[in-house]
Amino acid sequence: MDWDQFDLNPKVIAALKKADIKSIKEILNLSGADLQRLTKLSSADIQCLLKTVSHTLRRNSMVTALQLYQDKDHLTSQHQKLSLGCSVLDNLLKGGIPLVGITELAGESSAGKTQISLQLCLCVQYPYKYGGLESGAVYICTEDVFPSKRLQQLTDQQHKLRADVPAEIIQRIKFGNSIFVEHAADLDTFHNCITKRISLLLTRGMVRLVVIDSIAALFRCEFGVSDSVTKARYLQTFGAQLHSLSTRFRTPIICINQLQMPSPAGLLWERCVHSYIPRVQETVKHQGLGCVFVKLSIFV
Repeated sequence: MDWDQFDLNPKVIAALKKADIKSIKEILNLSGADLQRLTKLSSADIQCLLKTVSHTLRRNSMVTALQLYQDKDHLTSQHQKLSLGCSVLDNLLKGGIPLVGITELAGESSAGKTQISLQLCLCVQYPYKYGGLESGAVYICTEDVFPSKRLQQLTDQQHKLRADVPAEIIQRIKFGNSIFVEHAADLDTFHNCITKRISLLLTRGMVRLVVIDSIAALFRCEFGVSDSVTKARYLQTFGAQLHSLSTRFRTPIICINQLQMPSPAGLLWERCVHSYIPRVQETVKHQGLGCVFVKLSIFV
């Protein structure tokens, strides 16, 4: 980042360079106290710095009504998609995963749900030019441990799986540093996770993707047949909270679920999902992600 192009006091610019702060994102991820400690600047200088970089971001993101209507470059949120890193699936989903709304990955065991989710955690870190969002991801595990070995295998193979991305760009991305793993085995922990911890990460711009593996697991043990009303109430609350986060931060929410027989709670959850496309009934094989997807349903 060329700090000299900003309307800042030369003293502030020199302090930023000395502290080795290289991007606006780094500034916004730090608290005022941390910025003061790193730069040795006064509180007034820090406030001026924050206002300047915030104004720059607002100015760069502004579009006119005519641009919004024409949207020739597909830059607005209703057209932007997160690529899955697989041309077959991207074509199937007309570009990828929408930024706003809940997307559900439902399928039988070993259908490839986790593989897609892990790949998305890597894809979100790529530059916009290559279908990413230049940010990190949160992966919430509700039953199994996080598949770190599978993630490492995908990370090591990115230079082969993403042949469309120059090797020097892939080498610059520290994939493991931008994936935050949370474990939530009960409803209270999950509620605290999405309302506080994830909200904080989104506010700081550290993540632009949330993966939940899975919603259904939270309800299997805590509720019986007679608790359908309470179960539905929790589902509705979680669905509304996730939609709010997705809309506010333009962040895709990916929910992984096993295919199950329809139930009242299941029908209620379906109404929480943003929109639907038909299920993929045939087998889709793609060597790029290193797996075969069998009877995989993708609801977006």
